[in-house]
Amino acid sequence: MTSRTLFVTTALPYANGSFHIGHIMEYIQADIWVRAMRMAGHTVHFVGADDAHGAPIMLKAEKEGITPQQLVARYAAERPQYLDGFHVKFDHWHSTDTPENTALSQDIYRALKAQDLIATRDIEQFYDPVKGMYLADRYIKGECPKCHAKDQYGDSCEVCGAAYAPTDLINPYSALTGATPVLKSSEHFFFKLSDPRCVQFLREWTAGSNAQGTPHLQSEMLGKTREWVGAQGGESSLGDWDISREAPYFGIEIPDAPGKYFYVWLDAPVGYLASLKAYCALKGLDFDALLDPNGTTEQVHFIGKDIIYFHALFWPAMLKFAGRKTPDAVNVHGFITVSGEKMSKSRGTGISPLRYLEIGMNAEWLRYYLAAKLNAKVEDLDFNPEDFIARVNSDLVGKYINIASRAANFITKYFDGALAYLDTAQGDTAALSAEYAAAAEAARAAFEAREYNRAIREIMAIADRINQAFDAAQPWVLAKDWANADAARRAQLQDICSRALAGFKALSVMLAPVLPELSRRVARELFGNAADFVWSDAGKLPQTVAPFKHLMQRVEPKMLDDLFEPPEEGPQAAPDAPATVPGGESLAETIAIDDFAKVDLRIAKIVNCEHVEGSTKLLRLTLDVGEGRHRNVFSGIKSAYEPADLIGKLTVMVANLAPRKMKFGVSEGMVLAASHADEAANPGIYVLEPFPGAEPGMRVR
Repeated sequence: MTSRTLFVTTALPYANGSFHIGHIMEYIQADIWVRAMRMAGHTVHFVGADDAHGAPIMLKAEKEGITPQQLVARYAAERPQYLDGFHVKFDHWHSTDTPENTALSQDIYRALKAQDLIATRDIEQFYDPVKGMYLADRYIKGECPKCHAKDQYGDSCEVCGAAYAPTDLINPYSALTGATPVLKSSEHFFFKLSDPRCVQFLREWTAGSNAQGTPHLQSEMLGKTREWVGAQGGESSLGDWDISREAPYFGIEIPDAPGKYFYVWLDAPVGYLASLKAYCALKGLDFDALLDPNGTTEQVHFIGKDIIYFHALFWPAMLKFAGRKTPDAVNVHGFITVSGEKMSKSRGTGISPLRYLEIGMNAEWLRYYLAAKLNAKVEDLDFNPEDFIARVNSDLVGKYINIASRAANFITKYFDGALAYLDTAQGDTAALSAEYAAAAEAARAAFEAREYNRAIREIMAIADRINQAFDAAQPWVLAKDWANADAARRAQLQDICSRALAGFKALSVMLAPVLPELSRRVARELFGNAADFVWSDAGKLPQTVAPFKHLMQRVEPKMLDDLFEPPEEGPQAAPDAPATVPGGESLAETIAIDDFAKVDLRIAKIVNCEHVEGSTKLLRLTLDVGEGRHRNVFSGIKSAYEPADLIGKLTVMVANLAPRKMKFGVSEGMVLAASHADEAANPGIYVLEPFPGAEPGMRVR
């Protein structure tokens, strides 16, 4: 097999939040592929980075009273615990807020400009006169021009689903300050994606294949891009791409254009190159030679289906007309769902990868489960707790590890760890070796094609055959009355167990991309390999085995309960009770004004309210606290209110209460309500409602 050189990336996570399970799924998918390719002897440079620019990061940092760089650094510091925890091994992790990315982004821009693919024109855009900045659609709200629902965003209505321009909103206001925005004209820079040269190139590239004969895009994505670029001789719907933003903006300045910055989606994918360039500098590699457009390095991206427009159109065209290497493959995956539902904290269908690790769940359980479901199509992957338990316990423990635990015990007990094989009617050792070498080659090909689920099915089918052969041979019968066993019986027992262990070793090789830590233990602890497994190891029959050590525990159902339903907080110690008030509840202990100031009470608008399925006490409130997004809060007021009675009303909430994960989802605050201590004797719950004139986001002081 000819050795290949590959440059592999995953989508860059936006550096204003922690990793979520969708990130982890993508990183595991890419990591499995990278490991499988390295096992075949290929050279792989696997890099990642934080997407560190843009208005959301700038505004969040400003709200917290820190610099954007400090915000990015805080989340960057979290990354290793996730990546190491799930055995995802990038060669280098970088950031788009670096000198390498600045230089590369500006160089690409200058090259596009030299190709006459940069244009400027004045556009009108909403401007916040209080904040002193132009507003993206997400920061403009107002009344829907179609259904007249209040407090809708600047691009679409969440109530009726209508799409529109921000200027179509009735009574628009800035979600940042509440000010009425004004229309201002400014010069914007555009990448001329509609240029016939770009259109023709994209028609060819999207339908093309790489040097391995693999299409650049999956068939589903090729069909999607055809909606934009059109067929040969047909019309294209591609428009020019606005690549500039006005100051104030956290990003990279456009050369020779004071106060203008690159839109984050221009410099974010350039971050792939910047990370590789920084890695090359560390390792003494020639970055320019590695990514020579006429060279043999393959550039492979793993991304989610929500960012295909940027990676299948903008990115290849930018690279092509900047004189740089274009991608050889853009591997697109779907989303992850839980029990058939879209991942959503408000619906209780979110999985925290950090919590997964904190409660002691084995990272390789998740790697295996995802691999068993992933394929090369753009399909959503469903995480089902019952299926997760069954697959891990049945496949990994009941089938795979069970082989070693049974066979190794016979070998160490009766043969001092020595393996030996008989030439039988079922085949000689050469045939056995060839069988496992062929199985490993089939698994390797399936992993390279990203048909992980096919590889897992074939691997587990082999495990089934090994277990069936072992059970049919009944080694426990052969081991009876061992002192009186003749040489033939002893040789037969040794052969049966040796063949099972040869199969276990081959399975461990085939599972190594998915279970890297477990396979490493098997290689070193059981078979004495100094190095990690490579594909060719599958056909090498082991000659000795060490005493079996416990390799993996079963999944306990309670772990899944803990993952989705954290334990309730225990009762708090009661303070000394001072005076009481009518209703029988004692006043709390005295606090200082500084203590009160720590509680951030805000006016909130109840934009939606609904019953919580499975709960007799809770209502789910969707609240607008004037921060440009909605919050989800669970409140135990079901006995007092119908959801329809609350929608549209204002109330008061604790806005800085730490989010709490409940059985039904995450609650992001607390709505204030009054009630007696003894609700049975004095029923009644009364949600606080401010006087008219209060607005969402106002602080209660």
